[in-house]
Amino acid sequence: MKIYWQLYSAWFKMGLFTFGGGYAMLPMIQKEVIEHYKWATEEEVMDYYAIGQCLPGIIAINTATFIGYHLKGVLGGIVSTLGVISPSFIIIAAIASLISNFSELAIVQHALSGINIAVCVLMFNTIVGLWGKNIKNIASLTIFAVAIILALFTDISTVFLVIGAGVLGVVMCKLGVLKHD
Repeated sequence: MKIYWQLYSAWFKMGLFTFGGGYAMLPMIQKEVIEHYKWATEEEVMDYYAIGQCLPGIIAINTATFIGYHLKGVLGGIVSTLGVISPSFIIIAAIASLISNFSELAIVQHALSGINIAVCVLMFNTIVGLWGKNIKNIASLTIFAVAIILALFTDISTVFLVIGAGVLGVVMCKLGVLKHD
């Protein structure tokens, strides 16, 4: 039972004190998982981290789940996952309860308007960064254009757009139209 508490509390601490996502969590993972508890080697953690990046979802959650599963099977994975998500859940629940109590105040509405603008800027920066890394030729620009037109002017689910873009990418690569790095 002690190992489950250690898994939960270690991942809770990492979830609570890490800002900036999974990449910012690496130093804490190294300190807690590798150095303090010796639950995994550096190579194992890097393998879990790499797999976590390839899977859908949040890298920190995927990594916590893999390490917990590595140690104590399914229950270890569940406990680690709950540990890493608990701080965010608690903080968001607290903020949500406060915002609902104060959401009618003008200052809160103005603050949320400013936050919305900042989020738009962050999303725009991400798009610009992804554009530079991914739109490299006319074929990739074509996939982008088709996806954006369908997203803006139809009710097609984004899931189908992503799948369709993937299929189109594979077909274009097989035809030699689209090259990958």
